[in-house]
Amino acid sequence: MFTPEGPTLRELAVQAFSSTMRGYDLLAPKFDLTPYRTPDRVLEAVADAVRPLGPFDRGLDVCCGTGAGVGVLRGLCRERVTGVDFSAGMLDAARSAHLGSAEGPAVDWVRADALALPFTRTFDLALSFGAFGHFLPAERPRLFGQVYEALRPGGRFVFPVGAPPAVGSRAYWSLLGFDAAMRVRNALWRPPFVMYYRTFPLAGVVDDLVRTGFTVRLLPLDVFGRRPDGSPRVRLVAASRE
Repeated sequence: MFTPEGPTLRELAVQAFSSTMRGYDLLAPKFDLTPYRTPDRVLEAVADAVRPLGPFDRGLDVCCGTGAGVGVLRGLCRERVTGVDFSAGMLDAARSAHLGSAEGPAVDWVRADALALPFTRTFDLALSFGAFGHFLPAERPRLFGQVYEALRPGGRFVFPVGAPPAVGSRAYWSLLGFDAAMRVRNALWRPPFVMYYRTFPLAGVVDDLVRTGFTVRLLPLDVFGRRPDGSPRVRLVAASRE
């Protein structure tokens, strides 16, 4: 699951029993050596799907981590790109990853909570990869409201959402078991480490986006194929601020 250069079992255990922020500060130097980094295939598919929706001048990577999404934005935006994250360690890793890169527009790195973004009508495009499990369902409307306020009128908020695994499949039981273990951990240990895989259902997400004021389109990412019922395995959520 991990490369030899990745985090050890002990390091992962220390992270798991830290707060969410502290855990990512600790994991940051080795994060890109874990399966938790968004695969390049996903990044490329999203970039290809978003490009025809432009042009875009300024982009925001919400919960940017080590900056994988910033790389996507630098290929899509013409003026400037901003990565925002609450983990100082992840931002340090992101800065190092993009240091000296001359491709695309300049990048700003901002440390801030995604539930309290310090931007108003600034960006044409916002995206996020792999971060939504760190927000409880009750926090989604506030998160989406912060992104809405950060976008200019006509701006877009995009992110991929995978179809849930088939009930009874190995992936189904794996995700169910992980979330159950995290709930037990958080019930018994403080501070909490918020990370769940089954708290971001597409229907509920779309409802929350619409209530926030977004107009939502769902675009299939056909490179990932279709399920037996013909539905896409992965969709791009493209939410527009009118």
